[in-house]
Amino acid sequence: MHDTYVNIPSARFDPLDHMHFKLTYIDHTNENTSEWFLKKHFIETYMLIFVVSGQGWLRIDGNFVELHSGGLYIGFPGQLVEANVHSLDEYGVYHMSFDVMFTREQDRVVALDRMKQLLRYEVNGELTSLSPVVVGELCQMIYQFILDKDGLQRYYGQIRFQELMYTIFSDGVLAAENEQALPVEQVKVYLEQNYTNKLSIQELAAVARMSSRHFMRVFKKRYGCSAMDYLTSYRIKQAQMLMRNDHNYRLKDVASYVGYQDESYFRRKFKQISGIPPAAFLRNSKQKIAAVHPFSIGILLALQIIPCAAPASHPWTYYYRRKYQTDKVIPLALGENTWVEQLQSLPPDYIVTVSTDLSESLQSQLQSVAPVCTVPWENNDWKEHLRVVARFLDRSDIAEVWLKRYEERAAQVKEELAVTIREDELLVLKVYGEHLQVLSSASIASVFYEDMEMNAPAGAETLWNKDSVTLQEVSTLHFGRLLLIIGEDETSKQTWTCLRASDEWNNIAAVRNGKMDVLMSSVLLDYTAFTHELMLHELLKLWHDRP
Repeated sequence: MHDTYVNIPSARFDPLDHMHFKLTYIDHTNENTSEWFLKKHFIETYMLIFVVSGQGWLRIDGNFVELHSGGLYIGFPGQLVEANVHSLDEYGVYHMSFDVMFTREQDRVVALDRMKQLLRYEVNGELTSLSPVVVGELCQMIYQFILDKDGLQRYYGQIRFQELMYTIFSDGVLAAENEQALPVEQVKVYLEQNYTNKLSIQELAAVARMSSRHFMRVFKKRYGCSAMDYLTSYRIKQAQMLMRNDHNYRLKDVASYVGYQDESYFRRKFKQISGIPPAAFLRNSKQKIAAVHPFSIGILLALQIIPCAAPASHPWTYYYRRKYQTDKVIPLALGENTWVEQLQSLPPDYIVTVSTDLSESLQSQLQSVAPVCTVPWENNDWKEHLRVVARFLDRSDIAEVWLKRYEERAAQVKEELAVTIREDELLVLKVYGEHLQVLSSASIASVFYEDMEMNAPAGAETLWNKDSVTLQEVSTLHFGRLLLIIGEDETSKQTWTCLRASDEWNNIAAVRNGKMDVLMSSVLLDYTAFTHELMLHELLKLWHDRP
């Protein structure tokens, strides 16, 4: 199949013969399905997507990637991914999961570091594929053999998968002279790998192969802050992680570990980023605070609190594990009686919930477990929700620092967006089950209507209070841009498929003019402080440098 031996002149491939690659899953979607979705989730193993035909999009940790025919894409364990491919034909899309072990240490963490070194020319998840035909034939053979009933044939499929990995590595090297990662992204990775060292703008600019002035301008435009501010924030987040997971660290040891030899300077920077001194953060991290309503999770995270317990039905498990390196969150069962018992067995120091659907009986039961903060949801915006909880937990300083930083970031994102996008009248439409809903400024859509100061179409306010609207009602509105948020359940996807096929939908100006964007729903629909911050990142990736 791939007969040409490539002499790879790179020492970084020396450990390759000590690495073991195991294909654990493969799926092939073609013209028999109108489109292929990968719902938003944190992946636990490595992911490969090969688009033989079709077009669409992929997001990895918020980074938007246009999918194209012949494109090969990778995701690493712990990354947040989602994708959509349409216009499929008989060749379609291959989706694979695989595991990697570094046999010297039998350590998946070591293997992950090795893989990132091997694929250092990867840009936002897209790999170099010099011969899509070869990759396509390999994928077809792997799929055929791996699904065979004969164990010997399945073993041969694993051998072909090794050949696919060889092709990926060798193509990356052959293309390295002409295709390298964006210099500013290389610097971000370099910064995160060397944050414990003393770094300077001159050194980072040299890594980017730019002048210092040009580097500073490009970095701030891409990430919304200076390289030194990013370094400070990254260091403090690492310090917080250490302090959360082990309360016995001496402060000077934490400071030294994250790159600060001057403890006093570390204290100042910590308070600047966190809103409170390190000692107060340590005290707070010892408290156990339970979130018994899904919306209270996003409030607590903005206050730098990882709940000790949270609803099991909410998709935060992987987020905790990846971002905060902790598995100490108790998943609350669906039945109220069960999770009241769970809380009693903890017990938490405080409980945070929301006033919606909270009976007097349940309120009384919660109060018997711990002091309860009930957020008055109606007639208050997400900022007031944050401030209510902050006052209750004596963390108002943290809330105000967070809000100030959010407003600064929102202003930067607004400045980055093209004027033509901001001037377009925008409709934010949610597809859930068999229904459509127009989202108002009293929802996650407030990021667009309030922070970005975009305009809703005339007449949209008459639909804001409706739980469900018809396609005919939507088509009577006049808007230049459409953002569609689709539920992750099969009924929602089927509704979206039917919409795409209807003439009434395709006659909508924004759809006809290619000014429609799609987000798969998940935590982004929560009307909370933390999800507003996530949506800011999504928004910039969605429309930055796009018409």
